[in-house]
Parts: sequence; structure tokens; C-alpha cells
Amino acid sequence: MLIRNGEATSEEVVCEFIGRIQEVNSYVNGLVDERFEIAVEEARKVDKLIQSGELDEIELKDKFPLLGVPFTIKDSFCVAGLRHTAGSYYRKDIIAAEDAEVVKSLKSVGAIPIGVTNESLRYRHITVQGAAGSAFGIGSDIAGSIRVPSLFCGIFGHKPTSGIISCWATRSEGIEELLTTGPMARHANDLRLIFDVLIGESVHKMNKIPEKAQLRILFMEDDGGSPLASPVDPEMKDALRKAVQHLEQTYGVKAQVSPCNRLRRGVNLLLVVIFHSNCPRTLLMKANFSKLYHSLEIWVQAVSGAGGVPFCEELSLQKGKINPFWELVKFCFRISPHTLPAIMLGIIEKIAYVGNQLPRHKRIIEMGYSLAKEIQDVLKTTQYFVSHPAPRHYVPLFRPADFSYCAVFNVLVPVTQVPLGLGSKGLPLGVQVVGGMHSDHITISVAEELERAFGGWVQPSI
Repeated sequence: MLIRNGEATSEEVVCEFIGRIQEVNSYVNGLVDERFEIAVEEARKVDKLIQSGELDEIELKDKFPLLGVPFTIKDSFCVAGLRHTAGSYYRKDIIAAEDAEVVKSLKSVGAIPIGVTNESLRYRHITVQGAAGSAFGIGSDIAGSIRVPSLFCGIFGHKPTSGIISCWATRSEGIEELLTTGPMARHANDLRLIFDVLIGESVHKMNKIPEKAQLRILFMEDDGGSPLASPVDPEMKDALRKAVQHLEQTYGVKAQVSPCNRLRRGVNLLLVVIFHSNCPRTLLMKANFSKLYHSLEIWVQAVSGAGGVPFCEELSLQKGKINPFWELVKFCFRISPHTLPAIMLGIIEKIAYVGNQLPRHKRIIEMGYSLAKEIQDVLKTTQYFVSHPAPRHYVPLFRPADFSYCAVFNVLVPVTQVPLGLGSKGLPLGVQVVGGMHSDHITISVAEELERAFGGWVQPSI
């Protein structure tokens, strides 16, 4: 709006973000390639269009809702002329020949890409992904890659309903059912705007936002305690309780508390808001999906059996495959080009592929389909919540199963990550809001309500 109404020029905005990137990128390694000069030139063209008066402010808003707004995108997406590494060492010299479909969509409504962001799984630096150094960012999510960085950075992120946004020209071959493309931004209403641009004509598939009286809310405080995953942080639980209290006051509900002892390996499901046309009033209750005990195993077996290029082959540019056990030995002597997370994922994949040959694999896959149906039957058209603040560098290496707090929801349903202020250590707190298929507008609407109540993104003090 500031650009369209002339309060600021696109060139000023783009240059401000570029300047900040140049100031801090050597420390955080957030951007791995850039198109600064081209972006500034595109911004100048935007300013000339606005100054020409060919279109008034309303026409500009309708035709170019993101006119002159800079964005960054994960480097697993193609951006013409920029490196397309997908975080792989052996792809470091590959340059994208054309834009991914999502980049084309954003450019068509006036947005300006300024660079591609790091994938921290495969590089040595722990980075800020997706929205790094820009007004908004675009990421892909197969196990929390939109939601986890959003939580750790205290911003909003949305993992859409599977298949609703194109993943064309990303490194996603064979895993399209689990991988989704979505936005990351500082404010919930920006998520809605960007999401609507990305889904295009598919907007008619979205469920309508219901009246308050048609909502049903389910919640869980923890997962029972897995030895592999981190326990839910006490301050995160407190943030959840405050969110529940707010919904009680807003929707006139009474929370019901019940034990949930069967989810030791499950995802921490903290809050679900369900639209159900036959629901006489808003309900707030505990949710309990017993099959979530096996959520990590379900996700691993689903990915290994998805038919995509094996990760160990992807790391070698599909020219043979790496031996992750040997790479682990090399890593100990600091001579492996791969990061420890990538090597460990390769080892997990090897174990999973062995599991594919066992009778249990079929049972786990069937259990996954059953769990997906169970969630859908309960949620219909919905919302939920999740875990712990950002850990220190390298700590995630010793918490290999923490991603399971997010991964199980890559079975079709939309999820919106919502910041809920800062904890005692100054780190962002937050929850996931999970919905049934095509309930993206509903989950984002709940995020907007929680932003109004708790303030949303908190500007850093540095």
C-alpha cells in the first residue's frame, strides 16, 4: 500500500532490504545467491508505472496486489539466472534456466525476487530460511521446513493443503503428495494475500470461513514424552493455555482437560478448531489420535516409499550415490562436503529402505492412510497447535526426531504457524493451527485472531 499510494518508492524499499542483507548475510548465510541489480531496475520500472498515472491506486491493487514488494525464495525453487542448489554441495554450480511456477505467479502480480535462501539441512550454517531479508518469503515444506523456521524466527508461516499450489521447477520429484509450497511473513493478513495469489483459480476450492457458533476446538498440551524428541517447553505450554483462554472468552466455550498418554512418538497436537455445520455450538476439548504414537515411523516409511529419487543419489547429483556411513567417518575428520544432518538423513533413509522390504512396511503405510482418514474424519474443515523455542546452534543434531512434531501433518492438511510473543529468554513462542483439507482460509483466519490478541511478530531489538 505504501508503494502504491506513493508514500515510499519500490526502489527505496528494495534497496533497504538489500542493504540489510549485505550488512548481516556474512554472519547468517541466509542468502546463497542474489539478483540485486536486476531487482533495483525492476523496482524503478514499478515506480515509473505508478508515477505515470496509467492506472489509479484501485486498478493497481486489483491487477498488481504485490506491486514492487521484494521477496526471497528457498533455493530448491528455480529462479532464472540464480544458483539452484537445493542445498546440495554437488549442485553448487547449477544455474536455473527459467523461473519456477510460483515465481512466475508472484512476478505477474508485481512482486520482485531479490535472491534465493539457504537450506540449512545441507549447509553448515544454521540459517533463517524463506523470509530471509525480505518483505515475505516462499518456502517448501515436507516435514516442517516452513513452520519450524517461522516458529524459531517469530513470524507467520503457512503450509497449504497438499496439491493446491504448484511445486513445478522445484527439487520435488516423486514426493509431491508430501511436499507443499507456501508463504512466510511477519503478519497473518499478508499470508492470506500471498496465499490467494499462489492458488489462483483454485480459490473456489477453499472452504468458507464459518460463523463462530460452527467451530469446534480440540487441543493437547503435550505428546507424552518421547526419548528421541524434545519435551514441550513449559513456556510453550503456557502460551497454549493463554491461547485457549482467549478462545474461551472469544467464542464462549469451556475447555475440557483429559489425559493423553498414548502419544509418546506423536506430534504435539495442541489446538484444533473445527468447522462442522451440524455442531450446535463451539466446543473446546482434548484431541487424541492413538496412531500418532507411530507418526515418525509413518513419515519415514512414506517418504522412502514415495518413489522419488533417493536422498543418497540426490546428494551425488544422481551420478551414483553416496555411502552415508562412510561420509560420517569422513565428517569426523572434516573432509566430507556434506553436513551432519544430511549424512544422518541418508543413514535414516538407508534404514528405511531396508524396512521397505519387511512386512511391517506395508502395515505402517496402511496405518498412515488410516491415520490420515482418521484426522480428516475428525477435522472435516479445521484447526490445531505445537513444541519448543529455537534451540542453540547444533543442538538439533542431538534431537533427531523433533521434526516429527510437524511431519505427520504433511498428509494433505493445511497448517498455519502462529507466533505468540517471546519467552523469558527472548526467544519466540508459537503454536500450529491445523485444519482439514481446503480449510486454509480458516486456519489463517484463526491466526489473524490470535495476532490481534497476542501481538504476533515482535520486532527484534537488534
